[in-house]
Amino acid sequence: MAIVSGEDPIGQAQPVTIPVELKAMLDAAIAGGNEGEVDTLVKYANAAKIPAAPAMQRIAQAWKNDRQASAQARLREADFLSLIKGRAEIAGFQTGGNSDNIGVSGKLDITREGLRWRHKWMLQADYQESFNVVSRERYLAAYEPNYKVSDRLYFYGAAQFEADRFLGYTSRYSTSLGAGYTAIRRTGMTLELELGPAFRRTDFIDQTLENNVAARGSVDFDWQLSPTLSFRQDASAYLQSANSTVSSTTALSAKVLGPLQMQLSYVVQYESRPPEGRVSTDTTSRASLVYAF
Repeated sequence: MAIVSGEDPIGQAQPVTIPVELKAMLDAAIAGGNEGEVDTLVKYANAAKIPAAPAMQRIAQAWKNDRQASAQARLREADFLSLIKGRAEIAGFQTGGNSDNIGVSGKLDITREGLRWRHKWMLQADYQESFNVVSRERYLAAYEPNYKVSDRLYFYGAAQFEADRFLGYTSRYSTSLGAGYTAIRRTGMTLELELGPAFRRTDFIDQTLENNVAARGSVDFDWQLSPTLSFRQDASAYLQSANSTVSSTTALSAKVLGPLQMQLSYVVQYESRPPEGRVSTDTTSRASLVYAF
């Protein structure tokens, strides 16, 4: 049995005994840094009305407080580059014989997570030729700074450039300000939601120009299914009186060797009012090699 100090109804300290099995499980979850398991143990101890549940909750909260303080100290003392994480993704193909196709796709995601600020950068390029004729050409660059108000709430800014003449525009610039909220944050799973007003300028291939005020929303869901398998679902939307845009990326990644991963992804982009002769929905399926750093 583990003895932990508690209080009786009149405030006098009394010894509280935590069953050996529960204490061992709690210690193992804490040693593994698994906050979800710690919370689950405390939750079921409270639900079962185990007398030692309050003591377990105090131990768990003290561990969380120490962990948070240590993490904040590391963030304050770290240099700029040490807080950078990212993913570099590349996919390509070439066919011959009855068809003569070549294609390449690349993407770079970089995040710097600081104490109060988080910065996200993204670069992406898709290019494809069929019989020496370009059949796909898309470029995208984006930057998003976040200012953390609390553990879950933050304000964001977003700037994005796109070029995709096969979707009907030579360039599109988007800016947005708004609020974000981390709806789920536990070991192996996060869900972030963002919403705010936006402004978009679009140069179409027919040489027309549109400036629009829009509403922007996004969903970012990450789920670590196992130590080697992860799932990601990202979606964003710009809703406006003229052409609205909805995009979605679904990806499944598996670790291959060290920082290398194989990824299968499916991308959908919808334009509500594409130029004449263009379809509303564009989809891309790809298998990629990913390097995480």
